[in-house]
Amino acid sequence: MIVSINQPAYLPWLGYIHRIYLSDIHVILDHVQFEKNSFTNRNKIRMKDGSAMLTIPLKTKGLFGNLAINTIEIADDSWRVKHMKSIQSNYSKAKYFKQYEPVLMDFLSVPYVKFIDVVVVMNNWIMKELNIKTKLIMSSSLNVQETKSDLVLNICKSLNASTYLSGPFGRDYLNIDSFAASGIKIAFHDYKHPVYSQTYPGFEPYMTIIDLLFNHGLESIKYLIFDNEKNI
Repeated sequence: MIVSINQPAYLPWLGYIHRIYLSDIHVILDHVQFEKNSFTNRNKIRMKDGSAMLTIPLKTKGLFGNLAINTIEIADDSWRVKHMKSIQSNYSKAKYFKQYEPVLMDFLSVPYVKFIDVVVVMNNWIMKELNIKTKLIMSSSLNVQETKSDLVLNICKSLNASTYLSGPFGRDYLNIDSFAASGIKIAFHDYKHPVYSQTYPGFEPYMTIIDLLFNHGLESIKYLIFDNEKNI
């Protein structure tokens, strides 16, 4: 059984979704501390002159170091209108935007309180559109309290993983010997980013997954897995 683990991400990039696609179980690491300036609550959309960051404002002032991701509340509700306007103005001419616009309008019409609820709803929709069947589990539902390599290892053990699919930075902190002693293989996910047609001329990599969906619709899964075969 292949298990992957990642912190929640709003409008994640292609590599984030591809790692989920390769996994039998993906654990959303929601009980750990929120990292300031990470891509947890923000990501990039394509614009005529490059890209722009869409960020959900969070109530974090004076709380860093004692703020689990699943407890964070949204600071300013105006983000929903700002994000919708930015998405509409930059993707209105994308081939499949009109197909997805009603869903986005519904999604952004909800006055979310907790940040994690935004991520769960949006990413479940993305997985449905891409027909990804991977089982999702919140880390807060597991009785694991360790940190770094030990946390990852114990999550894998609790799920009877045979393989842990790590991001490339896992090479810097994972204790490979501990995994081997537990009979768990580590595979590193080095995603090869595809090139696809975008709304504007040229190509900007590392955009949110909706950039691909708006431009290629149901064909998006072919681009997502291009040259990234399921051969862990």
